[in-house]
Amino acid sequence: MSITLNIDTPDGPIDRPRSITASGLASGVARLSASFTHPDSSVWQSHAAFAVADDGALDVATAVPLEGDWHDAEPMAPVWALRQVSAPVDPELSDSTEPRRIALHLVDAAGNEAQATIVQYLVAPGVTRREVREGDLSGTLFTPPGEGPHPLVVLLNGSGGGTPEQRAALFASHGYATFALAWFKAPGRPEYISGTPLEYFEQALAWAARELQPRAGFIAVAGHSRGGELALLLGATFPERVSAVIGYVPSAVIHGTLRAGRPDEPRDATAWTWRGEPLRNIWRDNPHADWHAFDHPSAPGAPLRQAPAFLTVERNAQFTAAARIPVERIAGPVLVISGSDDGFWPSEAYCDRIKADLVAREHPWPVEHVHNAGAGHAIGFPFVPTTDIAKVHPVAGVAIDGGGTPVANARANRRSWERVLAFLAAARVEHEAQT
Repeated sequence: MSITLNIDTPDGPIDRPRSITASGLASGVARLSASFTHPDSSVWQSHAAFAVADDGALDVATAVPLEGDWHDAEPMAPVWALRQVSAPVDPELSDSTEPRRIALHLVDAAGNEAQATIVQYLVAPGVTRREVREGDLSGTLFTPPGEGPHPLVVLLNGSGGGTPEQRAALFASHGYATFALAWFKAPGRPEYISGTPLEYFEQALAWAARELQPRAGFIAVAGHSRGGELALLLGATFPERVSAVIGYVPSAVIHGTLRAGRPDEPRDATAWTWRGEPLRNIWRDNPHADWHAFDHPSAPGAPLRQAPAFLTVERNAQFTAAARIPVERIAGPVLVISGSDDGFWPSEAYCDRIKADLVAREHPWPVEHVHNAGAGHAIGFPFVPTTDIAKVHPVAGVAIDGGGTPVANARANRRSWERVLAFLAAARVEHEAQT
């Protein structure tokens, strides 16, 4: 007897959901497994067992597993539930934009087998990639197909540094010229966040406006974590350049260098400067600062859950007010995204405060906070593995518990990405109508 394993879209963009179904199965228990070898040579696997009725049909979107790596009916669970079973051989390729091939294997109760493959693309056909090394600038530009001009997104990584090429490629696949702007720990840039001048980003925004000439002058700035803090700060500092701001798990206040500064500096050292002067951060000389959760795991050998440390400095209202990002200066719509179980820092509380500040000051543009219940810090684009919750910080070299669960983080990825695309589309249309 032959069985079939069907993928409705075998090849397609990584953010496109797939329907995974099977037919012709023997009644009883069927086992579905998935495997994936990342471009960095790490190996990932997932599996689940399902009860198959006499009709011989299986639909992953509606079937609740009997056992396995996921426990709810979720259409793309074989992908987001993938767990790393061997470490990278080439870590420098961990941010590769190469297509991902996920092999699915199904065995029914009678031992009949079927196989299928999902191919996920980060780079759509026609998208071009160009490295940018002009003056002090370092980054990668992804340009959609077509004549243009295209609206522009400037994309920023967080405290791990580097160049966010994967997300940039995906934004470009949706029609946005995207400048993945590196600001430290990247070619031609410093190794640490310490004393980063905002003039660097002013230069980048001016270069983008001049050289890329985005459609109707639309430039959105988007960043994750410290990059989200930075995106809000840039929108507030350069409102004439920034048309919209997206903050993934951002901060509402300016922080010190924390784990990303030079080894010879204290962690409350200056992260940002402007016109030669340090920007006040909430940690510097704060009498309520308590670093215990920053340095001590809940149990020996456990990853650090450092978010509680960030609550200690908030007890001082004067320091909190002095370090507040003046988001009311942003001249455009604002979207912030948070996880209620963020283990890195309290992004939900930060985002609540950002929205409340803007609403209280009657911000004339749309403001949205996407709450993600049960999700952690690693919110990005959908249909990628979400099981790697505790990660080693690229600069500090310590394991940090980002929070959330695989299923909550997977749902946050999908929901947030849908809102980001809708937000950008609306912001672009409104901007063009006003110019």
